[in-house]
Amino acid sequence: MSSSKLPDSLVQIREDFRELDRSDRLVLLLEFANELPALPPLYAEHPDLLERVVECQSPVFIFVEVDDKRLVHLHATAPKEAPTTRGFASILVQGLSGLTVEEVLEVPDDFPNTIGLTEAVSLLRIRGMTAMLARAKRQLREKTTA
Repeated sequence: MSSSKLPDSLVQIREDFRELDRSDRLVLLLEFANELPALPPLYAEHPDLLERVVECQSPVFIFVEVDDKRLVHLHATAPKEAPTTRGFASILVQGLSGLTVEEVLEVPDDFPNTIGLTEAVSLLRIRGMTAMLARAKRQLREKTTA
């Protein structure tokens, strides 16, 4: 993976995880789960605007917005009973929101494999985070080429 294409926000998240031992990485993931921002009222009132990430074991929904400055705003929801999945969603929301469309599209698809959680959680769960990233990028492509 080329770190030159990885935005500072994701570099920092990756380094925060990699500095820790396995059990502390899980604690940090739970902290991210608790920090997942609430949906804006528009999406909370109209969940049909969100797309389900079917690859995730838990019901995860995402939606990407692009503002007039081509900055990305990622919104996600995951149940509190699924802290791992919720943590992954929060990592992406915090790491991608505020970046340009181009910066998000350049994030390597294997980013979830690089943050040091492959030893701490199942590969199936990592694939769920990879699917969330893929959905966000697909939605961006659709919104910016339409």
